[in-house]
Amino acid sequence: MFDTLAKLKRKRVSWVPDLAIFHPSCTYLTISAAWAYGPGPYHQKVKPGTLVGEARVAARRQALADFQRLLDLDIERIAIENPVGVASTYIRKPDQIVQPWWFGDDASKATCLWLKGLPLLTATKFVEPRMVNGWPRWANQTDSGQNKLTPSADRWKERSRTYPGLAAAIGEQWG
Repeated sequence: MFDTLAKLKRKRVSWVPDLAIFHPSCTYLTISAAWAYGPGPYHQKVKPGTLVGEARVAARRQALADFQRLLDLDIERIAIENPVGVASTYIRKPDQIVQPWWFGDDASKATCLWLKGLPLLTATKFVEPRMVNGWPRWANQTDSGQNKLTPSADRWKERSRTYPGLAAAIGEQWG
């Protein structure tokens, strides 16, 4: 994204979008895998290529700096989507936290929205959960509340997808 904006500036293009919706990688912004920020030893086998310790801390610092750069872009309307994570602590709290089940999808996935010049999203169609021992559960959850996706090479991609109902609400309400 930053490379694209830099290229436009070099070409002296005066066009600037009036709306940008960003989905930065949550790998180093999320609150999961907190164990990997320490110096070790680790309680589990670490997958090859996984940053740990100071390298992971540095990657988080960079991710937070990039997140702030997105918020600071000279664009009239901005939305940044990410799960609950450290941006809430180090930058600012999100303007809104939404759930797919607010927009007609049988799923639970708290999605934070940091907004600039945009209204809060309005729910369009609530999906009632199934109840398990008094706790609400949606189709993407086990009875204990864990995500149903099993470990795989592309699990990160499946977990990061935007549900269709939420995407439609964004298009209808912000488009």
